[in-house]
Amino acid sequence: MNSGDLGRLDDEGYLWLTGRAKDLVIRGGHNIDPVAIEEVFYQHQAVALAAVVGQPDACAGELPMAFVQLKRGAKVDDHELLEFVRERTPERAAVPVHLFFVDPMPLTAVGKVFKPALRWEASARVVRGLLAGLAPAGSVIDVSVGAHESHGSLISVGIRGVAEPARAALAQRVHERFEPLVTRHLIVWN
Repeated sequence: MNSGDLGRLDDEGYLWLTGRAKDLVIRGGHNIDPVAIEEVFYQHQAVALAAVVGQPDACAGELPMAFVQLKRGAKVDDHELLEFVRERTPERAAVPVHLFFVDPMPLTAVGKVFKPALRWEASARVVRGLLAGLAPAGSVIDVSVGAHESHGSLISVGIRGVAEPARAALAQRVHERFEPLVTRHLIVWN
């Protein structure tokens, strides 16, 4: 049975569940277990919750990115916290390339971090960067990412304020920007 869980056997034959296969960050063919990085974040006294997910990257496939909720009243900046993690993470490739503070962290009904929402947010941030400066004057490009029954997730690019004659050329430029990523996207004209 393939449960999708990751684990290890200890010297006494006990099985320890350590994470989920779908949560792995695959950076250039290298598998990075986010739990190991999250444990480093939890060593910092200001961190209440931490989650590491893969953000799409044209060259590496995915890059680790972190979302952190601080303890009430705690103060730390992102550079200081990333340096803390960098010093304690033995694998350089596993150090998150970005860190974003969130409050509240998205949780499931049973109180676990809802990582799909964080993966969607990571994808949306990358796509917003890819599409920056593409909107013609007077138009707006909105990006949202969510669950899709056939594709797992889908990036929706909503475009407002573009007249019919210019739509085909803009759609072509949007598709070209997506070309290096392995993601599904849909353009919605408003």
